[in-house]
Amino acid sequence: MMLNQIKGKLIVSCQALEGEPLHHPMIMAKMALAAQMGGAVAIRSNSVEDITAIRKEVALPIIGLFKKKYDDSEVNITPTQKEVKALIESGCEMIALDATGRHRPNGESLKALIDFIHDHGRQAMADISTLDEARHAEMIGFDCISTTLSGYTPYSPQIEEPDYDLVRQCVEVLTIPVIAEGRINEVDQLRKILTLHPHAVVIGSAITRPQLITAKFAHVFDE
Repeated sequence: MMLNQIKGKLIVSCQALEGEPLHHPMIMAKMALAAQMGGAVAIRSNSVEDITAIRKEVALPIIGLFKKKYDDSEVNITPTQKEVKALIESGCEMIALDATGRHRPNGESLKALIDFIHDHGRQAMADISTLDEARHAEMIGFDCISTTLSGYTPYSPQIEEPDYDLVRQCVEVLTIPVIAEGRINEVDQLRKILTLHPHAVVIGSAITRPQLITAKFAHVFDE
């Protein structure tokens, strides 16, 4: 079971959006290979193309998502059944969905999407931004939650640091695994996160987005 494999370990998010320098399935596959060599136990990946390429390069389980914008919704992480179907066909072991309280495209039901995922033998990860959203995600049947969207909804804390309070609260309240994710940019931040005892940790930009890593150093010259 994937949740047992990732317990107490590092998951690396290998994503590059359209317009970013590394936006190509082959490059993401090599990034995933580098993550595996560095000690990652799973990969979080966006799009069927990237997942397919990564699957050929590494033997790690994959948390798949599909970013897609619709005009009638702010939800863009695996928003509809169409994206869920594509991810199931990609073979990823777990599917991540926006599990905020925001309206979904076409008025689709989050619970129906979870059931559809489970009916096809996959696990479902809830990307949440608040404790209330995490509680609701557990209630409707998600297998785990991730604090991915803290700071990405207008009603969640707009902070530069990881949302330590949200991770702590979720670990204390929920019975399903809590995955810590979001703005973990330094080793000391990871150490602090681990004292909160999440099930696992996802790190993305600090490892796999070199333009942001470079900018962090370049900004020092402007101080």
